[in-house]
Amino acid sequence: MITLRNITIRRGQHVLLSNVDWTIYHKQRIGVIGANGTGKSSLFSLLLGELQADGGQLEIPRQIKLAHVEQETRSCAMTAQEFVLDGDYELRELQQALVEAESQHDGTRIAMLHEKLSIIDAYSAPARAAQLLNGLGFSQAEQQKPVSAFSGGWRVRLNLAKALMCRSDVLLLDEPTNHLDLDAVLWLEQWLEQYQGTLLLISHDRDFLDHIVDHIVHLSHQSLKSYSGNYSAFETQRAAELLVQQAAYEKQQKQIAHLQSFVDRFRAKASKARQAQSRLKAIERMDLVCAVQTESPFQFAFKNPEHCPNPLLTLDKADIAYGDHTVLANLNLSITPKDRIAVLGPNGAGKSSLIKLLAGELSPARGKREVSAGLKIGYFAQHQVDHLQLDATPLLHLRRLADKATELELRTFLGSFGFSGNRVTEEVKNFSGGEKSRLALALLVWQKPNLLLLDEPTNHLDLEMRQALSIALQEYEGAMLLVSHDRYLVRTTTDKLLLAAEGKLQDFDGDLTDYEKWLLEFRKQQALSSAPRTDKLEISRKEQRQQDARLREMRKPLLQRVKRLENEIARLEKEAAVIESALADLSLYEPQNKDKLQNYLLGQARIKKELEKVENDWLQACDERDKSL
Repeated sequence: MITLRNITIRRGQHVLLSNVDWTIYHKQRIGVIGANGTGKSSLFSLLLGELQADGGQLEIPRQIKLAHVEQETRSCAMTAQEFVLDGDYELRELQQALVEAESQHDGTRIAMLHEKLSIIDAYSAPARAAQLLNGLGFSQAEQQKPVSAFSGGWRVRLNLAKALMCRSDVLLLDEPTNHLDLDAVLWLEQWLEQYQGTLLLISHDRDFLDHIVDHIVHLSHQSLKSYSGNYSAFETQRAAELLVQQAAYEKQQKQIAHLQSFVDRFRAKASKARQAQSRLKAIERMDLVCAVQTESPFQFAFKNPEHCPNPLLTLDKADIAYGDHTVLANLNLSITPKDRIAVLGPNGAGKSSLIKLLAGELSPARGKREVSAGLKIGYFAQHQVDHLQLDATPLLHLRRLADKATELELRTFLGSFGFSGNRVTEEVKNFSGGEKSRLALALLVWQKPNLLLLDEPTNHLDLEMRQALSIALQEYEGAMLLVSHDRYLVRTTTDKLLLAAEGKLQDFDGDLTDYEKWLLEFRKQQALSSAPRTDKLEISRKEQRQQDARLREMRKPLLQRVKRLENEIARLEKEAAVIESALADLSLYEPQNKDKLQNYLLGQARIKKELEKVENDWLQACDERDKSL
């Protein structure tokens, strides 16, 4: 159990959380939500010891192990699999201790360390690391590549796999679905459903939250409030609270107006002055109820395209290839106005490559890409924010697209994306990932495209912005093709599903639930096709037999010591039996046999003392032997 008592957290002069009380219970699965800047990540930093509270107490039992996803990944020559194995700190500590014991030829310690490694199932650790990496989209070949060979997004996946590899009691995940495709999100969802510890999850993916969490913690107005149930349950409870709050506000305003009316009418009359003063004090004593205000600053819409030719774009027997490797073959696709298409498919099937081909960033290796006159593409790529000029402001970015618009028009437009006041003249380099994504979307919306090509547009966007984007896309008058891991966005904005898999693109007859079932079966078939052959299994069995033989060899000194001590015990017990037999002879106690009796008694005492020592040594040796099994 983790307890926060009267916690206050500040960033500079800005108070994020004030006098917060919260108890986290064992095995709770908590979704932490709130608008950007409300303190979600700061709360995680507090739990991890990276940030000190400005007030209050945090109590975390010492034995609790916390795991989290590191923000940075150093560039190194270590393979991806070895990097992930580093997440199992207990495994690495035992392995290091084993190396030291072997260098010292300490057979007893070597045997004990092997026993501990066996208890934590260390010999299956590489397989578990490979499973994590495979689920997050790394092929077997990529798992053996150095960390330095991967881009930023794939290093985020490596950090996530490393956190999942850690043996933890509490797992903290801050936006884990960013940089994942739907395939990896569904795998991560299944993995987290099996996690046995306490889970704290910051996420703006409502479907992901609905499947994973059983509590929601909402951060708002410097406070923290807990709700039972998943995100959908939270929305229902929150809506009911807001209705009650608004009704209470309206009722209180009527009461205040009535009292104030009396004060205004009779304050000047001497006979009524005391009553007027009494009502004025009653107003001052009231705990004012705030009016309900929308928390989303985002209210934008796509401008209607000026022209929509039909068809907008056509692929005719087109192939997508990189060198000799064909990703998708024989593509036949015609995109017409009003088309709302989502492309599904497992990791590496070519979804992003398809969008690049449609956008004109790739040329077909074979076949044709034909565009109509008047086609105007709005393309949002996964790394669209990288194309923003860091030393330019949002106002300057938009001015370059709209040199004839007034500054008021530009500011009003940017305000609908959450950029207002001094933010419109602040350099982009100071913006968060979410703010950069919002700006990239704003620039795309301004250009009035008649075909939207969106590749993971919700990365870094919070729940409010995702909702605003969903509404804007529903009202959009042009055509759209979408690749996204956000199932809510796919369900609410598209009406046609295409499946990219095994080198082909075809219609998918079903919904997202059917796709999850298809994906599960697809993974099973992949696992069967990549299962090791019998000869590889024989090699594995041979290696296991060799390992068992090495363990037996290392345990041999212990077994020999136990045997030697058992022989010594048997010898002493035999001597003791001889003396006891002699002492049973009554003639031994006659005066003339006094010296003989004394020798027997001294011998009996000596044997008893030796036997006690040997038995203690034997018990210790047996204990060490048992630990090495």
